[in-house]
Amino acid sequence: MKLNFKNSIFFLGIIGLFSSFEGHQNLDKKIIIENKLGFDRIGEIVSIDLKKSKAFSSLKNYDDVLVKNEKGELLVTQLLDNDLDGTPDELLFQAAVPALSKVIYTVFIDAKEALKRPTAALTTYARFVPERIDDFAWENDKVAFRTYGPEAQRLVDERKEGGTLSSGIDIWLKKVNYSIIDSWYTKNVTAAGYYHIDHGEGYDPYHVGYSRGTGGTGIWEKDSLYTSKNFQKYKVIAKGPLRTVFELEYPAWSKYGVKEVKRISLDLGSNFSKFENKISSVSKIPNYTLGITLHQEKGKVSIDAKKGVFRHWEPMDDSYVGEGIVMDPKTVKKAFDYHSKAVDQSQILIVTEPKNSTLVYYAGFVWLKSGQVNSVEEWDALLEKQAQLVQSPLSVEIH
Repeated sequence: MKLNFKNSIFFLGIIGLFSSFEGHQNLDKKIIIENKLGFDRIGEIVSIDLKKSKAFSSLKNYDDVLVKNEKGELLVTQLLDNDLDGTPDELLFQAAVPALSKVIYTVFIDAKEALKRPTAALTTYARFVPERIDDFAWENDKVAFRTYGPEAQRLVDERKEGGTLSSGIDIWLKKVNYSIIDSWYTKNVTAAGYYHIDHGEGYDPYHVGYSRGTGGTGIWEKDSLYTSKNFQKYKVIAKGPLRTVFELEYPAWSKYGVKEVKRISLDLGSNFSKFENKISSVSKIPNYTLGITLHQEKGKVSIDAKKGVFRHWEPMDDSYVGEGIVMDPKTVKKAFDYHSKAVDQSQILIVTEPKNSTLVYYAGFVWLKSGQVNSVEEWDALLEKQAQLVQSPLSVEIH
């Protein structure tokens, strides 16, 4: 068959039209979120699995995806690429769901609405800190943490000044909801010890030493706790307005040849870092133990292994700090407060049996001067609430 010039132009136009339709992204889905607990869940982070949901399978540019609430208000969102393959795996946003209720959100694409995308007033954050030897620090609007790297270990091993030998988790006490990590470290360069003094934003009075700090790990055997040295490698997975995710890798330690890769995440609005620790070993380990330091044993301890809630409340300078760990009680073998005359060895110890060589737990704290709680009873209530959140996550359906 012969095609004249006009027909050829028309035919090519039809092909181009269909091509433009194929390139256009179309998405408009309802996200039904259910809260099955008896208290309101305000500002909780919701995760949409982009790879498991068919609604997102045809998308090519996830940056255009928006989320709005029932009032039509656009929400701050964050995309997570958990395996760093260049394609997002999760879409995050904050939900507000009353007790025992369902709320509908909408996920959609609209080029004009995308221009109105809101910017985040607050954020989460994490980074490697070479200017303080090689700390790794992370924070959100409520809390901040840090731990120590290979250079700090090398200095101790070689008996040089300035090093820190510890795989414990340090905590930084904040009064403010904005990021302080960069500021405190920068000022510490010119005024050594800057962040150990409260200049109005908070400070770091917390001693870790050889203890587990708040949420460090080890192996409990024959009345002794064996622990790793400092992390040797790190990998930042994500840092953004709603969630920070990173990994710390620890080389083989103990006679069992234990290796740990700790994937740690921190959500906006939470007092608790989530730890997902993958454990491997040359030979079977007897247990995997978590700890919270008791410092000078002047605090109050509460252990509830049946609920998986472990609390310490201690005086610190002219105020109080509450530390805690929350986890699935099915993984707990036993827990107790261990008292020792050895430096940094009095601790709450939680002896666990990980499932599939992975242990998940939440470690966090609160400072009385932050205004987040006003008493140990309120800290207990916050720990109890966290335990319920872990056991009963928000139900998410896409329609």
